Amino acid sequence: MVALNIVVGAALLFFGRRLFWLFVAGVGFVAGGLFATQLLAGQPEWVILAIALAVGVVCALLSVFLQRLLIGIAGFLAGGYIVYHLALTLNYPSYEWIGFIVGGIIGAVLVEVLFDWALIGLSGLVGAIVISANVPLDQALSAALFFVLLAVGIYAQAKQLRPKPIPS
Repeated sequence: MVALNIVVGAALLFFGRRLFWLFVAGVGFVAGGLFATQLLAGQPEWVILAIALAVGVVCALLSVFLQRLLIGIAGFLAGGYIVYHLALTLNYPSYEWIGFIVGGIIGAVLVEVLFDWALIGLSGLVGAIVISANVPLDQALSAALFFVLLAVGIYAQAKQLRPKPIPS
């Protein structure tokens, strides 16, 4: 599952804004895996992976038909995952789900108000977190990897926003 998490993280990091359905599917996969891990502790890894994949596929399919609604839901899940992970990193496990809800509300509002830049920021953050959390490094190197990935991902996605020059 580590390799799949890294692939999903990289896809979010570099293509989260351009491929909206991929952003929704990737965030659904990450959130589905998080919830399945918490709710089904002790189950085989394939069960958690199956649930995460199912949530990701359902989110991708729904994004085609319910794009406006899924924008808010994906923003909520991405913002919630970011603050949840931050609470765990800062060793505040009793606040992780409160943080998820608060971060989710902030993420949903950001995506609604600042669509392109919020998608770039949220997909970059989630992608960098997923990759750095799945690469076995000590805490200092993991933090450095996170910031490098975040900068590269935001730069790559921001560069995609620029209009192509018109040939003369």
